[in-house]
Amino acid sequence: MADIINWQKTPRQILQTGPVIPVIVIKDVEQAVPLAHALLQGGIKVMEITLRSKAAIEAIHRISREVPETVVGAGTVTSAADLEAVREAGAVFAVSPGLTPALLTAGVRGSIALLPGISTASELMLGMEMGYTAFKFFPAEAAGGIRMLQAIAGPFPHITFCPTGGISAANYQKYLALGNVACVGGSWLVPAAVLEERDWRKVTDLTREAVNGI
Repeated sequence: MADIINWQKTPRQILQTGPVIPVIVIKDVEQAVPLAHALLQGGIKVMEITLRSKAAIEAIHRISREVPETVVGAGTVTSAADLEAVREAGAVFAVSPGLTPALLTAGVRGSIALLPGISTASELMLGMEMGYTAFKFFPAEAAGGIRMLQAIAGPFPHITFCPTGGISAANYQKYLALGNVACVGGSWLVPAAVLEERDWRKVTDLTREAVNGI
């Protein structure tokens, strides 16, 4: 069994690791390792496994142990307990759809990178008070999309974002063209039906198309 690579990085460094981060719901833990290999073959090593299924924690654990060249993170992290659980599983970063003072504090004190979610300037300022300079912008399209990010860039030019929510093959390049966007997150790289069918070649093809389109 391979050793885990020490990926103690800041949130900003995680975002700069890859411009497209697949957001994945794994319901069967046996899908985890083959999926990670399929993404790697397509040119993507950063992935976010969301805590939306009972298999998520074990999937993160298996990928971190068996595919150590990946940068595996956990999504839908909403509490300090979630943050500790995914750290123990081997996640090297965590993503939240929002933020609370308790979660922000746990992230500052923790040993893995936390990317809090924001959709307003007030939420952004709360995160900034705690020392955060990189955020998930969610739900991106519903919260104003590209125009909102352009507006935020004025008063907050030093903040970096990973927009997620409504990002697709049709618009991800426009988001990546923004100066305050380091990467985007989306589920279009690993559609639920493709994952269910275990069509790893299709995953690799979709991944390669996204990488080549940047």
